[in-house]
Amino acid sequence: MKSKQRTAKKEPFFLGLDSSTQSLKATLLDGSLNILQKLTVNFDTDLPGFKTQGGVHRGADGLTVTAPTLMWCAALDLLLEKARKADWPLGEVVAISGSGQQHGSVWFARGGERLLRKLDPRQSLERHMAHAFSFADSPIWMDSSTTAQCRALEKALGGPQAVAALTGSRAYERFTGNQIAKRFQQDPKRYRATEHISLVSSFVASLLMGDYAPIDAADGAGMNLMNIRSRKWAGSALKATAPGLAGKLGSIVPSHAAVGRIHQWFVRRYGFNKACAVIAFSGDNPNSLAGLRLQKAGDVAISLGTSDTVFGSLAQPRPSAEEGHIFANPVEPRGYMALICYKNGSLTRDHVRDAVAGGSWSRFAELVEKAPVGNNGCIGFFIREPEITPPILRTGISRFDGEGRPLDRFRPEVEARAVLESQFLSMRLHGGNVGIHPVSILATGGASVDASVVRVMCDVLGVPVYTGDQADSASLGAAYRALHGWHCLKRKKFVPFAEVMAGAPAFHKAAEPDKAAHAVYTGILKQFAALEKRVIEGK
Repeated sequence: MKSKQRTAKKEPFFLGLDSSTQSLKATLLDGSLNILQKLTVNFDTDLPGFKTQGGVHRGADGLTVTAPTLMWCAALDLLLEKARKADWPLGEVVAISGSGQQHGSVWFARGGERLLRKLDPRQSLERHMAHAFSFADSPIWMDSSTTAQCRALEKALGGPQAVAALTGSRAYERFTGNQIAKRFQQDPKRYRATEHISLVSSFVASLLMGDYAPIDAADGAGMNLMNIRSRKWAGSALKATAPGLAGKLGSIVPSHAAVGRIHQWFVRRYGFNKACAVIAFSGDNPNSLAGLRLQKAGDVAISLGTSDTVFGSLAQPRPSAEEGHIFANPVEPRGYMALICYKNGSLTRDHVRDAVAGGSWSRFAELVEKAPVGNNGCIGFFIREPEITPPILRTGISRFDGEGRPLDRFRPEVEARAVLESQFLSMRLHGGNVGIHPVSILATGGASVDASVVRVMCDVLGVPVYTGDQADSASLGAAYRALHGWHCLKRKKFVPFAEVMAGAPAFHKAAEPDKAAHAVYTGILKQFAALEKRVIEGK
């Protein structure tokens, strides 16, 4: 009698995708949270036939910015072809999730659902979906052509603060609901011919599962259409936007939900396991929160890049018409996340470095160290680009001495310290206004490697600062969420994200706050707020 041979149990793998403005990225993760492989398709260079610049098409008005929807279909095909040729174990991927640039929308024509369900493995996605859309172009987050629709929504709902209290943000031009209102008003015939409207995130999920994927609550919060507390469509917002909209949007689901299985097209063409689960896709900012493992209230990240971003987990949000956004938390069904963005980030710091330190970061750090903590009350506002937080349209540098008197210039060491202190005081002020009270901070982005920058950040915010190498945090967050959603699916209940992430590598502690320095910054915060108000008002 022959003994039965034992087959070694195959290790499960998890795939995270990120459909960003300029590229489609993939991160392959194993069950022990090890990053195994990464791949990228660049829209401009890998798909030149779509003639994009920076992944987009810009309208002649300078305000309208779109992307060709079929380009995203072609990118998914190309990315998976690259993965297959690189011998990625696609047949052992048990769950897939993804990230999409927030606020963008995809418009399916009547019959779109039928086309998705009957994906033909003999055809490319681009060819099969060529006639699936009522609008061939997708409005994206860079579009700013909907000011009239924003003002109309605010008027209908009782003002900017009422919109923020309901949806988590005041009416923003890039937000999906206002883009929908514009299209309905400009082309009601094609709007009525639209069967379904997806976000970029739920669109890619729809391709993978061969059916309309629901929108997750975290990405749905970036539309000015969802009640931020109930996680359901806000009827008053829908009514003020376009008729019959609820039927075109479908349902909202928790971010950890399994929304379907992968379609046979991907099984036959690329060798995926037919049991591979599709976990709800979400927006790029929520996925970055997951990728940086900001899983409990008080976990905050500060990204120091071309634009500076503060985001973190919240328990008690305070939506504001003046600053920031409140989204549903992608890894805690009852939680929230806040996001505040600054246009004047690394380019502004670089400008000051070049002016006072001859382009040398080491010399800049010496100047910062030379000036006293708090700069003897001297405060500067460095607005080289029209600012988002707080809204300051007039550009220029405003300098004040310790008595609040305007100055034409600072000494080099005062200028160097002022550009850092001003930004982090602003983050402390405006973050606190929307409910961000950090317990710890994860610093990312290019400037986070500079010890002088981290030191000022740490002392102003008054909590430990950590650093870590988390490139492509959105696609990594999507892979983490695929793993998390798979555990929830297996156990048929919500599993705490922190439990699933327990084996992830620890971040490096870069700085502990100096209590005396933090006290100095606490003492000047009120003066900072008063001077900022003067700058906003142009006084």
